[in-house]
Amino acid sequence: MGKLISICNQKGGVGKTTTAINLSAYLALLGKRVLLLDLDPQGNATSGVGINKNEVQYSIYSVLLHGHDLQSLIREVEIKNLFVIPSNPDLSGAEVELVEKENREFKLKDVLVPIKEQYDYIYIDCPPSLGLLTINALSASDSVLIPLQCEYYALEGLSQLLKTIDLVKQNLHPAIEIEGLLLTMADFRTKLTQEVIEEARKFFKEKVYNTVIPRSIRLGEAPSHGKPIALYSRESLGASKYEELAKEILNGGLMKTQLTDADASSEERKLHV
Repeated sequence: MGKLISICNQKGGVGKTTTAINLSAYLALLGKRVLLLDLDPQGNATSGVGINKNEVQYSIYSVLLHGHDLQSLIREVEIKNLFVIPSNPDLSGAEVELVEKENREFKLKDVLVPIKEQYDYIYIDCPPSLGLLTINALSASDSVLIPLQCEYYALEGLSQLLKTIDLVKQNLHPAIEIEGLLLTMADFRTKLTQEVIEEARKFFKEKVYNTVIPRSIRLGEAPSHGKPIALYSRESLGASKYEELAKEILNGGLMKTQLTDADASSEERKLHV
């Protein structure tokens, strides 16, 4: 049976959708069967894999609120083994409409669990909030992957999300775990980036992935072309880092090594590639 993972951070602009798209793409390229569910009404993961979100007639909203068939939503994209459930603006109304529903926190779990065995990984790109859509994602998931940007107050901003995960664990889903923290938007030219990395590893220890995602022009450009970085700029640093992350995950997170000064210097030289 596959693994169902929410990619979640209530703060926007931390690399959440970038991670959802590119991690899913590289796991698919490495031979795993992956389903990416865009649960964000903004639909950035949808457009980021080449689907015109303005032409999406049905999203997971129709499944949760109107009993639409889930399988009919699943789309194939340019990368083999990668499948996508796209978003559309209807999802913005789901937060309000779910309030009145019985077992409202488990609507997503009810429809995803029956298809888990069809995939090695199901990733949910959560909205940048801690509302009912995110609660549904957490209740359905085996674990949570948290992108954490290398900037001031990043760890402080994480506290509310951790409280929410803890509440879900206590009241809705005792088995949910933190899959890992992914450090993103690293600028190795700054002392701050190194400090955030050290603080994160001090507090979360082995839960922090060894792979660190840098700030990258290519990563920023790829979504506007509707392509994962693996298709848009495979030789770029951003591409190599998401491939490294996928391999780290497939190896059970065993690629734990310390970033040396030489590595940092290399990252600095390649930073904007």
